[in-house]
Amino acid sequence: MTRFKFGALIGAAVLASASALPGLAAPLKAPTITQSLDMVTVGSPKISPDGKHVVYEQTTTNWETNAFDTTLWLADVVTGQSRRLTLALKSSGDAAWSPDGRWIAFLSDRPGALEKSPAGKKQLYVMPADGGEAQQLVVFEKGANAFDWAPDSKSLAVSAETPDPKAMKDRKETFGDYHVIHADYGMVQLWRVALPSVDEAGRVGAVAAPTPITKSEIFSVDGFSFSPDGTKIAFSAQRDPDLISAVTGALYTVTLADGAVKKIVEAPGPNSDPHWSPDGSQIAFRAAPGAKYFFYANQKIAVVGADGGPVKVVNPGFDEDAAILRWAPEGIYFAGREGTNASLYLLDPRTLAAKKIALPGSDIAARFSFSSDFHHVAYAGAGANRFPEIYAASLPASAPVQLTRGGEQFAGLAVARRELVRWKSGDSAQIEGVLYKPADFDPHRKYPLLVVIHGGPTGVDAPTLGPDRYYPIERFVEKGALVLRPNYRGSAGYGEKFRALNVRNLGVGDYADVISGVDSLIAKGFVDRDRVGAMGWSEGGYISAFITTSSDRFKAVSVGAGISDWMTYYANTDITPFTRQYLLATPWDDPKIYAKTSPITYIAKARTPTLIQQGSADKRVPVANSYELRQALEDHGVPVKMVLYDGFGHPINKPKQQRAVMEENENWFGHYIFGDPLAPALTPTTAAAP
Repeated sequence: MTRFKFGALIGAAVLASASALPGLAAPLKAPTITQSLDMVTVGSPKISPDGKHVVYEQTTTNWETNAFDTTLWLADVVTGQSRRLTLALKSSGDAAWSPDGRWIAFLSDRPGALEKSPAGKKQLYVMPADGGEAQQLVVFEKGANAFDWAPDSKSLAVSAETPDPKAMKDRKETFGDYHVIHADYGMVQLWRVALPSVDEAGRVGAVAAPTPITKSEIFSVDGFSFSPDGTKIAFSAQRDPDLISAVTGALYTVTLADGAVKKIVEAPGPNSDPHWSPDGSQIAFRAAPGAKYFFYANQKIAVVGADGGPVKVVNPGFDEDAAILRWAPEGIYFAGREGTNASLYLLDPRTLAAKKIALPGSDIAARFSFSSDFHHVAYAGAGANRFPEIYAASLPASAPVQLTRGGEQFAGLAVARRELVRWKSGDSAQIEGVLYKPADFDPHRKYPLLVVIHGGPTGVDAPTLGPDRYYPIERFVEKGALVLRPNYRGSAGYGEKFRALNVRNLGVGDYADVISGVDSLIAKGFVDRDRVGAMGWSEGGYISAFITTSSDRFKAVSVGAGISDWMTYYANTDITPFTRQYLLATPWDDPKIYAKTSPITYIAKARTPTLIQQGSADKRVPVANSYELRQALEDHGVPVKMVLYDGFGHPINKPKQQRAVMEENENWFGHYIFGDPLAPALTPTTAAAP
């Protein structure tokens, strides 16, 4: 199935090439927007306990249901062959092997097989690892969040939101649906689900109802894991599931025999993601050392005794966020970034020394999983100008086995070359970015330049190959542009001090990083200074809005779900601590810093034609920001177009609307940068149909 899908895309490119006149080589073409959206991606590999097989996720585009569907596939590490495991409608993911290797559990939002399964909610399924039908184990009224296998492979712990209590159901019956802000929370708790018995003939027994492990009204569970002997679960929990309550995250243990809960870490949070030591005497977790947590500060790996006690940070010298993977006999494996690279590390919690584990051919590696003896690892790996693939390798590092071939989708297509570039910003900060060039790049030509700005601000762009989303970058390059993706101050991978450079400097410092990058390329002689555009989503949309209102250097801008007014944002977002931490004040305490960093403050200077796009139900960046910017630009006579995607939140995560986002951007920049006619509206065509 994988080869058929990939092969169909390759075949289309070959047929297009074959239509050229005999004797003439047809020029390669960039993927169309539909081809980009049709590209298959893979991820989330989980290696079997014996290291012989890998389950991974494959995401494809379903135009009929307007969804990106995820299915599970099983690869043989020795032969490299893959077969599809899940066939049902909707998506399946978050797979995990049972410790004995006999079962694969996963979550799926497919139509439930059990009575009273709520539509569209993820439920827990299990299937035999050697083949067979998946069976739904239980019904959770609000859906299942996550799960962990018990060491004996006979049961699983599941986190799920508790059902509405009778009082809430009665309220809804009397008054209808409404909710009270910062109240009416559905707390997430832990439940135990037993694996059904299987007789000698392979018949599966009846499914048992889940039994509650925690029953608290004062905390909501996040991450959790079984102790090695299976008698306890360590878990992190916060006072409620609200995003703004993450700083209240504490660590607990619960004894399964009697349900006794004990708080073992209550230092200032967030404290999360607990992992047991192999002997069960200690627990490693992600911590935010210090009296107060900041979004831009490093989260550290800390260790505490299984019964509580002193907390010790064990990776003080690692200057980036560290994501704990597993605690092995030889130390704690974790993942971390270094510039645009991402790597696997092994930490000795006694000496506090960490070493990078070499994974040949993958400068950018993530989503690691290990065999039970830690002699084998599976991961998603990529490098410069390479598509992310699934790999398996032996540890210590050996030549990896490539299990997927997603990069073959680009065969017969024109693809831009990615390379890293560096420059100094106005305050001498070193900035790095990814520059996209056509394969036939000529340094003596002058090219239009389009700047594509990532979100976050703690995102990061890397020089990997991948399908375009939101912005048709390959088509821009085919049309004759260069594309710069700057990792501006605040980006991940460059250390805590770099991430803190935009504290009380949002927008101002970010713009300096972008324009200095533009100027550095102009100075090289191959950029047309009169044809420069910028675009971005989320924080990238905010920087783009800042460009619109404070610069006359750009010919066109596209603002995607961007902030125009930090006061509007602060009063309406679902993550209010963001501005308080980056601006170190509320708008009521320091209105000047909110004005200084808000694009709307500089609206009188705005001259740049601006496209605005956003989801109508965006809670992260409230849509009032887009309305405010659109109205202000219109009042000042600046060409503006606003497109609202009904019902969508912060991401536009369905293929048809993604196609609209990309076509709107192509239309906007096609006109203002390349001189094409500006279409007043998108027009469906045969070529655009799936």
